[in-house]
Amino acid sequence: MARRLPGLTRARCGRAASIALASALLLAALAPATVLAKDRHIFWTVAGRHNTVYLLGSIHVLRAEDASLPPVATAAYDDAERLVMEIDLDDDAGDPLAMAATMQRMALLPDGRTLREVLGADYAKITAHAQRSGLDLAALDAFAPWFVTVTLLQLELASRGYSAEFGVEQTISREAAADRKPIQGLETPQQQFAILAGLPLPLQKRFLMMTLEDTEQLDAELRDMLAAWKAGDTEKLARVLGDEFDEFPELYRPLTEDRNRAWVPRLVDLLDDDDDYLVVVGALHLVGPNSIVDLLRQRGFTVTQQ
Repeated sequence: MARRLPGLTRARCGRAASIALASALLLAALAPATVLAKDRHIFWTVAGRHNTVYLLGSIHVLRAEDASLPPVATAAYDDAERLVMEIDLDDDAGDPLAMAATMQRMALLPDGRTLREVLGADYAKITAHAQRSGLDLAALDAFAPWFVTVTLLQLELASRGYSAEFGVEQTISREAAADRKPIQGLETPQQQFAILAGLPLPLQKRFLMMTLEDTEQLDAELRDMLAAWKAGDTEKLARVLGDEFDEFPELYRPLTEDRNRAWVPRLVDLLDDDDDYLVVVGALHLVGPNSIVDLLRQRGFTVTQQ
């Protein structure tokens, strides 16, 4: 077992895992962030029988100037023998080219259907927006609306300097590769993409239209989301998730709550190990009702925010 972190109690947190789901969560911020009185982070410790599991809330895509990790996360990385992420970025399936090929294959419309047909009367408006973002919508006519949403988000984020290369997972994965620390995945890229691919086409179109509206406020939303994350403002992030859940439960239930419930038994198993683990998942998985933190507490574990 690795050394203990100074100051942390045991008694009691682009190549990103999925740019699709990462973008959906990153763009969720709607209101100004609150500055906390105490120095906290989107980071918790969970006391196991013989070990500690650290939970770190991630922002999957960041700018180079935002890429540094808080000291508690760096210390947790040093302490942990093993890492857990949404997917195993060391695995062949986590290779960016393999993930892109998987996403495109899963995004193909059924034979005989076209994007123009699915978008109907809104096709011209969406085409105009896509052109402003540098995307030829006609080239995506064989693909479902969720794939268009992801592609537009990638372009919008990239134009502002946001990249998975600077995201939390990639930053930590590079260190892990150099240190030969093993990474385990909680799910596969196919499972992640299936959440969006599984939406009925009318809901996929709705997701696309909502995203187009959100891009008008994208700069302010990104700024506020990052401020809440850096401040460790769990209340703000929980409000973000609650607002999004209320507006689009058909997406946000499988995107957050269902995945949390699937992951928690895996994390409980880790708490019966001798090794210490650093678990890195999207920040919105760790805040609010039915979050990983909430579900672990319901099972009787002591979970302490740092």
